[in-house]
Amino acid sequence: MSKDRYQQGIDKIQELTQSGDDNPTGFMDIGEAFKDIAPDLSKYVVEFAFGDIYSRPGLENKQKVLTTITALVAQGKPQIGMHIKTGLSVGLTPEEIVGCIMHLIPYAGFPSVLNALTVTKEVFAEEGVTVTTSED
Repeated sequence: MSKDRYQQGIDKIQELTQSGDDNPTGFMDIGEAFKDIAPDLSKYVVEFAFGDIYSRPGLENKQKVLTTITALVAQGKPQIGMHIKTGLSVGLTPEEIVGCIMHLIPYAGFPSVLNALTVTKEVFAEEGVTVTTSED
């Protein structure tokens, strides 16, 4: 019997955020703030985004998160901070995250990259993360 989609999503979130059963979604925002106007939103986020999409085979968690970061940078979405934190949680190095964002300059443009790097800097500061830089 296959695992319930909601539970599969929770399991994937716990895997991505290294959160425990006492706080199964960890730092992941699944839409709980909208319970009063859209009580089923978090169910959809957990079941579809994490139970279906993030749980698909074919990519490792690092690749999935880097792909998510790329899409959020390109679209200029505010959820990038949460996914930068997720990237660190799944083992992406700060240099890989910054390198990915910098690589997007010709594709997403300077404003998107500058905004993403601003958020990245904030997340790194919160997490006590430093970046090894080189000027090439």
